[in-house]
Amino acid sequence: MRFLKEQASESYLVGVLLAIAGGYLDVYTYVCRGGIFANAQTGNIVLLGISVADRNWSKIGGYIYPILAFMAGILVAELVKRGFRNRAVIHWRQVVLVLEIAVLWTIAFIPSGVHDSAVNVAVSFVCSMQVEGFRTFHGNSTYATTMCTGNLRSATEQLFRYNVSRDKRAIRKSLEYYGIILFFIAGAIIGTLITRRFLERSALVVCVLLLVVFTIMLLPAKNQQNEEKMRREG
Repeated sequence: MRFLKEQASESYLVGVLLAIAGGYLDVYTYVCRGGIFANAQTGNIVLLGISVADRNWSKIGGYIYPILAFMAGILVAELVKRGFRNRAVIHWRQVVLVLEIAVLWTIAFIPSGVHDSAVNVAVSFVCSMQVEGFRTFHGNSTYATTMCTGNLRSATEQLFRYNVSRDKRAIRKSLEYYGIILFFIAGAIIGTLITRRFLERSALVVCVLLLVVFTIMLLPAKNQQNEEKMRREG
């Protein structure tokens, strides 16, 4: 698999690291912050519907606020993109990472219990910024780092195409999508073990992962390196 190609933010390695972070954070909020899924909002939407049907009004806020925060994160990510996309010093996706790290670092020091609802809102917010900011690898393969349904669909679709056409590109894409899912699961496993032991502080692990991604994005892309080499030789 190609780990560095074109923009560093669209490398497969970045996708792997963000998938680990996504699986980890889903476990973090579920295990340590009151049984709420902060990444993919489908579960919260279903639980919201159940609460409305049961007229359990006291639980509605716990589900609807993360959903609204997820929507807000998308809007903020787009605003960051518009404001920083033409900056030469820093990539707009790095700004998204800095915001995510800052929020996760803060919540790592907020005790679980009474403030869990606010923490879940904050995690939903930064996860939506992540999923909006990092949507492709290799420049054209759309994927998600905080949920698996779309990746599972794409992986199986590409597997079918390979069985029909024997196109090696299709099987490569299929394996890459399945790989993202496996790393998401790995993140969930790691997150379970660490969160159960270190509780709130375990969010700091994701900060480290995101810092690694930020550093990778400082590296020049492979095609840029080749162009510079050709200019020097020419």
